[in-house]
Amino acid sequence: MAVEDGLALILERARPGLSGNWVRAKSLPMITRVLVALLLSLMPSALLSALTSVQIPPAGLNIPEAKLERVKTELAAFSTEIDKLKAELVSKPDLLSLMPDVEIFHKAVSWPVQFNEFYKTNEPQQALALIQVGRERIAQLRMGEAPWTWATGLVVRAFRSRIDGSLQPYGLVVPAGYQYQDKPRRLDLWFPGRDEKRTELAFIQSRLKSVGEFAPADTIVLHPYGRYCNATKFAGETDVFEALAAVMKDYPVDLQRVSVRGFSMGGASTWHMGAHHAGLWAGVAPGAGFVEAAKYLKIPVTPEFPPSWEQKLWHLYSATDYAANLFNTTVIAYSGELDKQKQAADEMEKAMALEGLPMRHIIGPKVEHKYEPTAKKELARQFDELMSKGREAVPQEVRFTTWTLRYNRMAWVRVDSLLQHWERARVNAKLLPGRRIDVTTTNVSGFSLDFPEEQTALSGTVSVSIDGQSFEVAGALRDHPWTASFVRDGSRWKKGAADPKKLAKRPGLQGPIDDAFMDSFLFVTPTGKSRSPQVQAWVDREIKRTSDQWRGQFRGEVRVKRDVDVTEADLAANNVVLWGDPESNKLIGKVAGKLPIRWDTKQIVAGKTKASSENHALVMVHPNPLNPDRYVVLNSGVTFRGLGSNADQTPKLPDWALIDVTQPITDKAPGGVTAAGFFDERWELAR
Repeated sequence: MAVEDGLALILERARPGLSGNWVRAKSLPMITRVLVALLLSLMPSALLSALTSVQIPPAGLNIPEAKLERVKTELAAFSTEIDKLKAELVSKPDLLSLMPDVEIFHKAVSWPVQFNEFYKTNEPQQALALIQVGRERIAQLRMGEAPWTWATGLVVRAFRSRIDGSLQPYGLVVPAGYQYQDKPRRLDLWFPGRDEKRTELAFIQSRLKSVGEFAPADTIVLHPYGRYCNATKFAGETDVFEALAAVMKDYPVDLQRVSVRGFSMGGASTWHMGAHHAGLWAGVAPGAGFVEAAKYLKIPVTPEFPPSWEQKLWHLYSATDYAANLFNTTVIAYSGELDKQKQAADEMEKAMALEGLPMRHIIGPKVEHKYEPTAKKELARQFDELMSKGREAVPQEVRFTTWTLRYNRMAWVRVDSLLQHWERARVNAKLLPGRRIDVTTTNVSGFSLDFPEEQTALSGTVSVSIDGQSFEVAGALRDHPWTASFVRDGSRWKKGAADPKKLAKRPGLQGPIDDAFMDSFLFVTPTGKSRSPQVQAWVDREIKRTSDQWRGQFRGEVRVKRDVDVTEADLAANNVVLWGDPESNKLIGKVAGKLPIRWDTKQIVAGKTKASSENHALVMVHPNPLNPDRYVVLNSGVTFRGLGSNADQTPKLPDWALIDVTQPITDKAPGGVTAAGFFDERWELAR
């Protein structure tokens, strides 16, 4: 299987421009598969790695040296001006906090220069124009002003990501007539379509020229960058909420009138964000896109293929699996009548129908992958009408479904623990007259009812019924928030939360490996050497590959420290990604005996599975024994490899895997997968 998947990736790379299905080796004639498998089996893994790697973003144009030199000269001077201003503003924290709005123009130019990311002949000239915008902001800050923070029209701003400290841009369309501390405004989030050449330079340039597909009156439109090209998943999802928080800090936003919208890849983003976070949005307006992996990619699914853990992990991002959540908002979908991506809305409509939910679906007649003008006007009319009403701040009924504690909240319902990850969990809750709440659950072992302070009706004594079991709970003080927690004790419920000192999967610490890269993380490299040359070579290669992937695909530089330099503060602030083995990396040596999988110089033991340490590496995620409030990851970055179809950007490995480093890498794993699996709800090896 590993060899054939490697072939699939090579074939995909050899046919650029395919945005839909992966070429699957199983579709090839048997004789071809056998011959290619034989060929690949004779290749060294390093050679196969070279064959399956491509530059992300793609290589740019050969820009004349004279043009490049001018950009480099201006960029160096701009960098000096930035450093000087930051030193001047040390005693002025309010102004210093606006430096990302300046520095983003430096990143937008320096990365294309450094990494060959100019794709149009006029982009060097655009780069000089962006440097000039940055210099104008420097001059304004030096005078104690920041006029772009209250400007109307098209505005580009930025924030520093908590994930990796990188600068991430976002664009705004600020409505005419806006004034600082004005009335709260409607806000639409707009997610962009796929563009493999959307560098920060290209994104900023577009955000300074066009209002985009929709710019409703009296509405702030937020255009997140989204980490290049990932359909608002992984770090792209975290960035959406960081950008939204940055906007809410400086602009008056009506939280009852926030929406998500997008088209194509942006439509997929909208389906994802809409279904997973439905309680936040007054409206959801996806256009085209995709809503799951298997059908969209036409994967020939069998019990053995793809591996069972990958099929389970589809439940992380498949919007169809979260269709029930759309009860908590309103969806108005758009599709071109002839668009192949109409499949997304069709599949979602079926999934919603199974939950008893209708879906409005506007279809552009006789068009393929675009908005039809008349249908677009009707979509805008209906959506504006919907947004004028807004959402309920405290809905009387909440319906929530999830498969993982990564997504654990809907309105005033918060799921704190599950009986079994990657099986469907549900909570339906109703506010009833007389200070009563009725709750039914499936596959939930702990939850909380968490009301904001504007809910004042829950004073006195509140009666809560859970799966037919009744409780009396002290109500809220007037104008104060109110929370009541419940936990399973065998087959019965009891008041109170689980013991936080007991190791258990909980929100933000539930896996899989990829989850560690949605918050602040630190690479920790070994100062020693592995006893196994094969493992050492594999570790060196994977550190470089994952660092390059993060820079190219997630538009940030990985923060790195040596094992001997890591401090208590580092462990407190970060998920740590430890590279090497117990012999080469001092921190792996410290935690190895405290993890459910044993690893020494001779073997790796995962339950009944044993593998030689000579030719195997352990990749895994687990609460860090040195700080159980953060993850420790061994020998892995995000587990999907390469760009490919956005629908295929899903986790490829579960909580742990034993990797045979002598086997070829594939689009699914960094070598042969000898064994893999999920930890149970107590972070122990599943029995």
